[in-house]
Amino acid sequence: MSGLLTLGKMRSSLAPGIWFLRAFSRDSWYRGFILLLTFLIYTCYHMSRKPISVVKSRLHQNCSEMIKPPNDTHSPNDTTWCSWPPFDKDNYKELLGAVDNAFLVAYAIGMFISGVFGERLPLRYYLSAGMLLSGLFTLLLGMAFFWNIHVLWYFVLIQICNGLVQTTGWPSVVTCVGNWFGKGKRGLIMGIWNSHTSVGNILGSLIAGIWVNEQWGMSFVVPGIITAVMGIITFLFLIEYPEDVDCVPPQHHGGPEENQNNPEDPGSGRYSPQESSLETAAGCSKEPSAQPVAISFFGALRIPGVIEFSLCLLFAKLVSYTFLYWLPLYIFNVAHFSAKEAGNLSTLFDVGGIIGGILAGLISDYTNGRATTCCVMLILAAPMLFLYNRFGQSGIATSIVMLIICGALVNGPYALITTAVSADLGTHKSLKGNAKALSTVTAIIDGTGSIGAALGPLLAGLISPTGWHNVFYMLISADVLACLLLCRLVYKEILAWHLLLSKDAGYKEI
Repeated sequence: MSGLLTLGKMRSSLAPGIWFLRAFSRDSWYRGFILLLTFLIYTCYHMSRKPISVVKSRLHQNCSEMIKPPNDTHSPNDTTWCSWPPFDKDNYKELLGAVDNAFLVAYAIGMFISGVFGERLPLRYYLSAGMLLSGLFTLLLGMAFFWNIHVLWYFVLIQICNGLVQTTGWPSVVTCVGNWFGKGKRGLIMGIWNSHTSVGNILGSLIAGIWVNEQWGMSFVVPGIITAVMGIITFLFLIEYPEDVDCVPPQHHGGPEENQNNPEDPGSGRYSPQESSLETAAGCSKEPSAQPVAISFFGALRIPGVIEFSLCLLFAKLVSYTFLYWLPLYIFNVAHFSAKEAGNLSTLFDVGGIIGGILAGLISDYTNGRATTCCVMLILAAPMLFLYNRFGQSGIATSIVMLIICGALVNGPYALITTAVSADLGTHKSLKGNAKALSTVTAIIDGTGSIGAALGPLLAGLISPTGWHNVFYMLISADVLACLLLCRLVYKEILAWHLLLSKDAGYKEI
């Protein structure tokens, strides 16, 4: 009887799933949720940009081996009868470049304005509206197929509108993540998180590839609908500040040790007059209990490192976006794959981008050298671009390996500057805790980079008729210039490491 009573009192151990849930604090779950939500948000933004690069090879193609329909009225010698007017003429590369540039120029201009709005409007409303409109304009681009639209101005106008509304995304998501995460492992966390860019590109390519050979309009309609739905989810669930749900806000600065080895201003234990004036302005503009005041555009430019990293990103993004918009067409023309196969193969560049972004974040966290990490990857990228152009299409295995390596080296610095560096500078010690600068700094850096993003595809469209090798020479030149612009910051980081090693040696002697 007592044995039965003992059995009745036995209880199982805590269920493994519940144990896992309890292993993390309430704050950690909220932070994880925000990281996942913002990841999905910007994945959708990039997914909606990618289809145009896949559909390009369908808008203009060689129709000589295709069978004409019985009711076709084109000349028997016309080899472009299956192309989509107005892209059926010999100047199709220039026209496609103009369509790309309409988006990218609008995006670059809008980005400088977007950060100012992002600091003054609730991010949840701002992002939700931006995603709904971006989904709408992406869908309208695809409706050109179903409405049988053949005028260039329609494609250009839709791309301009889409470029403007897409500027709502980047400053907002970086600001939101910056509000929730401190500086500790920011490079690694944001390196992993920034893979949304490549994941979005991969999804956009794969979705576009499903319909590109038949109803290419669906290549835009489906990503547009997904983006709009994500906008509704953003409105329902985004939390802008940890304090809104009674979570503890992060620490953006650790203390004096960090200040002595700061990646943006290394080697300087005390503030320069420029930084002191910024700190004074930030401190005097509000009482300790008051809401921080948004920084001005020129005030953000005065933060040490903003100008150098912005100009570096201009050339880094020029290379990255040329690959984004022209790689499928390059593979289609040079390797002679089908439009779908070229789009699928181009996703390997983005797979490399995921690896490069994570590696750049991890290395820069370990070394505390953001500029040096970017510079080394840019130095290695230049010869790899040359080798890919020379030998990349000699075999499928070679092409796969070189695309992944090029993607890692090209997108690694781009990912690091647009995420961890932007967040570091937007919460720079000279601002004395005023994180309201984060959206403006992010917009300045990414806006300057977007000028390069607009120039790259435009130059590729103009140069490619003279030979693809000339396009790669242009990309290598841009890569070298991006590296040179970081020389001053790299020198400061090396001085900071030397100072730190000297101090460590002094402690050991004592």
